[in-house]
Amino acid sequence: MAKGSQQAIAYIRVSTQEQANEGVSLAAQEERIRAYCTMAGLDLVRTIRDEGVSGSKPLVTRPGGGELARALAGKSKVKHIVALKLDRLFRDAEDALHQTKEWDNKGIALHLIDMGGQAVNTATAMGRYFLTMMAGFAELERSLIAERTATALAHKKANREAYSPTPLGFDRKGDALVVNEREQEAVRFIREQRAAGLSLREIADQLNAAGVPTKKGGKWYASTVKYILENNLYEKEAV
Repeated sequence: MAKGSQQAIAYIRVSTQEQANEGVSLAAQEERIRAYCTMAGLDLVRTIRDEGVSGSKPLVTRPGGGELARALAGKSKVKHIVALKLDRLFRDAEDALHQTKEWDNKGIALHLIDMGGQAVNTATAMGRYFLTMMAGFAELERSLIAERTATALAHKKANREAYSPTPLGFDRKGDALVVNEREQEAVRFIREQRAAGLSLREIADQLNAAGVPTKKGGKWYASTVKYILENNLYEKEAV
């Protein structure tokens, strides 16, 4: 058996959407990690899984991420963490660099086995350098995706194209949003009461007292009222 210093933990993660659309299954990740550990002479003692968990969540806030932190605490003999790619562990550069620095201080190396066809090992100076670069690129990609999503949503709103979920005051017909006059009365009421100085909570209470349903038929909350007021889709319908 490999020495204690060669003990490794595998971390695998997949979101529900990835698993459904891209086939990035947990089993496939684990199979590749096991093969890498065998080749690298690492003793894989544990595999930690996060299934259906978004990579945008900080590592330690995920169920599996918290389990990983506990496994490495104290006098753990594990000195290697192995993941398929950086985005399985991190999407935020600050989180990546902070966490890997902590691991480095404990003598724990991170192995990323599929980085453009090559593996990266932070036990080496070159590996740490590449990790720093990749963390920045990963965050840039996440920001670009968010930017494109916001731009696409703004375009849909400006052109009254349907998006999910269908907002109060509109009905979906094919790919278009058409005005629902009955629901628009609630939208106008919200804007009028806010202009009169009422708080979000007070407006929600008035709507609930009057029996006005939300789009899904539920109760009104301050957050629901805030969404209506901040959604620029309603600007064209403002009185």
